[in-house]
Amino acid sequence: MNTVAAKRILETALICTSQPLPLRDMRVLFDDRLGLDTLKVLLRELQQDWAQRGVELVNVASGWRFQSRPEMREFLDRLHPEKPPRYTRATLETLAIIAYRQPVTRGDIEDVRGVTVNSLLIKQLEDRGWIEVIGHRETVGRPALFATTKHFLDDLGLESLDQLPLLDTPEQRTDVMDTLQSRESGVQTELDMPPSLEESVTNEGVALQAIATGDLSTDGELFFLNRTES
Repeated sequence: MNTVAAKRILETALICTSQPLPLRDMRVLFDDRLGLDTLKVLLRELQQDWAQRGVELVNVASGWRFQSRPEMREFLDRLHPEKPPRYTRATLETLAIIAYRQPVTRGDIEDVRGVTVNSLLIKQLEDRGWIEVIGHRETVGRPALFATTKHFLDDLGLESLDQLPLLDTPEQRTDVMDTLQSRESGVQTELDMPPSLEESVTNEGVALQAIATGDLSTDGELFFLNRTES
């Protein structure tokens, strides 16, 4: 198979899939006839092919996907003008603590925040798919250890936790939480989004994206190009 045909197949699969596409699934497209190095070369070429367009090809925790560029947010917002409900400041503080200090127990979170953590708050983050229990601490009561998920990284547009910026001072942490609280935009949203996903969209995803990129001034919303064919 020549390079042009392989890129065409890969591009089609990336556009039509509803989730980020990992390299192992890309190999299935070609009956394992293309190696990982070849696939990576093709992906880099596709990134260059789309460099001057309104969407871009990015690598996130779960794989590769097409998504809109932040500067397109102003126009795509017109497709979803209604603003969804916001999470509370306590929810965002808890999520930030888990993201930066994971794995942590509920007690660890309470020590940092200085207040009791509501169980419903933890459940809300679990239901959103942003955190999960990855084990238990070997101490009295064996409390659950919480960590963020690949879905959390996908929503931020990150490949790994290493891409989260360092927050070295109390002032930086305060600035981050103030930014989270002030956001009014929606999290990354899929075009042709099914109702079940639309109900879960919240403004904090963009705020968390601002943390992840270190650009706390951004209010850009990312719209995924990916969609499945009916």
